[in-house]
Amino acid sequence: MPPSIKLDHIAFGIENMAAAMPFLVGELGGKPDEGGPGPEYIGAQWKYFNDARLEVITPASEQSFLSRFIAARGPGIHHATFIVPDLATSCRRAESLGYDVVGFNDSSPSWKEAFLHPKQALGIVVQFAESDPSAEGDWGKDFAFPDSPSPKAPAASIIGMRMQIRDIGRAERQWGELLEASVEHTETGRVFTWPDSPMRIAVDTDPASEEGPSLLEVASERTLALPDGRHEILGCVFHQIRGAPST
Repeated sequence: MPPSIKLDHIAFGIENMAAAMPFLVGELGGKPDEGGPGPEYIGAQWKYFNDARLEVITPASEQSFLSRFIAARGPGIHHATFIVPDLATSCRRAESLGYDVVGFNDSSPSWKEAFLHPKQALGIVVQFAESDPSAEGDWGKDFAFPDSPSPKAPAASIIGMRMQIRDIGRAERQWGELLEASVEHTETGRVFTWPDSPMRIAVDTDPASEEGPSLLEVASERTLALPDGRHEILGCVFHQIRGAPST
């Protein structure tokens, strides 16, 4: 059976990585996974109870694209990354569906990537990545992670991202047709899942909404200390799903 597309991680763009550690590690229980440099940013990832991963990227300079993102929109969810079997094939498929592919880069054998711009992709950057873990790359587990408090136990599970959208057809084309998700119908929209990913993307339809991520859904056996409204550092609403499994 050929390899399938999977939702690999969800990434936050913020100013200060260390400032997010009390919540991502201390409260949610994330474990350092890997990190390293990127084009115009520094990034790192943490793994959670259900093997879902969250990423934090911070600007490497005031001229970084990420500095412009934060200045315009504030901190928050920046992109969702999908591992694809073949980058060139996924890009051609995206273009055949009317998307403009930007930032195509296949120079690294370990990580080839391309993007969909949020103006075309429901208010979020979508990253395609073709990954070869056996090849040497710039990221690794020896990254100098920020000092963090002891994580609370048990760690939370990251269930996925919920988005506001205007047009359900565009969501089905993007997540279902282009990125080959399974689709579940709900009263307010759709839920998209991938067989090899622990996370999902849920969309709620509102023709008058500002499209983009609205919150991150988490689950835990314990009651999580979540902020009211947007997290000050991460710029995102976190919602605990009651009764949801943490596996």
